Amino acid sequence: MAYFAGGCFWGMEDLFRTRTGVIDTEVGYIGGQNENPTYENHPGHAEGLKIIYDNTKTSYKELLDYFFRVHDPTTLDRQGNDRGSSYRSALFIQDEEEKKTAEEVIKIVDESGRWQGKAVTTLEPFSIFWPAEDYHQDYLVKKPNGYTCHFERFGTFL
Repeated sequence: MAYFAGGCFWGMEDLFRTRTGVIDTEVGYIGGQNENPTYENHPGHAEGLKIIYDNTKTSYKELLDYFFRVHDPTTLDRQGNDRGSSYRSALFIQDEEEKKTAEEVIKIVDESGRWQGKAVTTLEPFSIFWPAEDYHQDYLVKKPNGYTCHFERFGTFL
């Protein structure tokens, strides 16, 4: 499993759910101050994405590569029209291997010059992932014309 945050969780989920090797996705809240957060009450939590993947078909590094292509990692607490720490770019790190891989990919992203600035993506320790309300799950499948600011901006960094 991998845990990412890169703005509104609807758009992130919609793009990742169809990636090769991704078995399942779930949107939720992570990295905040309260238990049992809700959309109306999630102080400090990011709108996050839980990705269950088959590591024989994709890798954490490849998921990170895609993550940095579908949202702007250089904007602090903002994606598209969404503003605030809920929309921060963050990776929720579960072990030293993930941390090392994340640092490596961020360096590649920064050195590529594709983004106008440097990534402000935070590496935060994994904490409890709280699933979001049912109406948020697979939102853009249910409402294909719903809001998203996520899209593939360019090809692989790897």
